[in-house]
Amino acid sequence: MPAGGRAPAARALRLGVAGPVGVGKSSLIATVCRALGAELRIGVITNDIYTDEDARFLRSAGVLEPERIRAVETGACPHTAIRDDVTANLLATEDLERDFDPLDLVIIESGGDNLTATFSPALVDAQIFVLDVAGGGDVARKGGPGIGRADLLVVNKTDLAPHVGVDVAQMVSDASAARENRAVVALSRSDDASVAQLRAWVLGVLDSFRAGAHVAQDPGPMAPHFHADEDGGYVHSHDDDGRAHDHAHTH
Repeated sequence: MPAGGRAPAARALRLGVAGPVGVGKSSLIATVCRALGAELRIGVITNDIYTDEDARFLRSAGVLEPERIRAVETGACPHTAIRDDVTANLLATEDLERDFDPLDLVIIESGGDNLTATFSPALVDAQIFVLDVAGGGDVARKGGPGIGRADLLVVNKTDLAPHVGVDVAQMVSDASAARENRAVVALSRSDDASVAQLRAWVLGVLDSFRAGAHVAQDPGPMAPHFHADEDGGYVHSHDDDGRAHDHAHTH
């Protein structure tokens, strides 16, 4: 059954993690694996354009058996493989689930993208969007489908807030307002209480999924955005179902 419907408990919960470059997506995944690895059977799929650097980081961190961490090289803008054509990620996920059956949780990490990146519900059952305090305290107010409608928004690296002049409580309040009170976690991997919040959220979604009560939500298509290339660049836009492209080249 595709991730967009009510999924049977026999399949692993598929959890997407998206957000801009440098917000700490890989370290968040490592934190989840450390917090839950003793009680859940976890696998990870990472996405990079031309490398397997994120997969190598997670393997070197020792959070899972190396064979449970697979890399997808997208060869294109990161959101393409999580939103437009999910085939490579879906095949990698199904291979991982088959090789290590049964798994409880597969985490799929997007390559670093912009504030509008979202996963297709055909790929994941739930998704986390990650911001960090170093990006500025106002970024949560800027909205977008990931910030506004992902299942969970994580405000990451809160331990850095005093060094970058960010009021974490205000940033979380702004995020909650932008999300109409959907879940927000202010996280530092060195803060046990915030890690416990993240852990509890994942377990709650997993329980709902196993009970057949969880339905994957679509945060909506990415907004049109510009990509530079050797010809000057092009605008990349998506239609309402996330499949169409409009590449208008500029010179």
